Amino acid sequence: MNPIIAAASVIAAALAVGLAAIGPGIGQGNASGQAVSGIARQPEAEGKIRGTLLLTLAFMESLTIYGLVISLVLLFANPFA
Repeated sequence: MNPIIAAASVIAAALAVGLAAIGPGIGQGNASGQAVSGIARQPEAEGKIRGTLLLTLAFMESLTIYGLVISLVLLFANPFA
C-alpha cells in the first residue's frame, strides 16, 4: 500500500472518530441538563422524561458508533488501497 494513502487513512480515521464524538457529546450534555431541569420543575413527570431521555441518548450514541465504524473501515478494510 502507498504510504501516503496509509497515512491519510489513519488521519481520516482519527478525524472520523473525533468529529463523530463532538456532536453527540454536546447533544447528550444538553439533553441531560434539560431533563434534570424538567424533573426538578415537575417531579411527577419523571418517568416520561426519563424514558424519553434514554431513548434520545441511545439515538445520539448510535451516531458516534457510525463514526467508529467508518474509522474501522478506513483502518482495516481500506477501500483506497
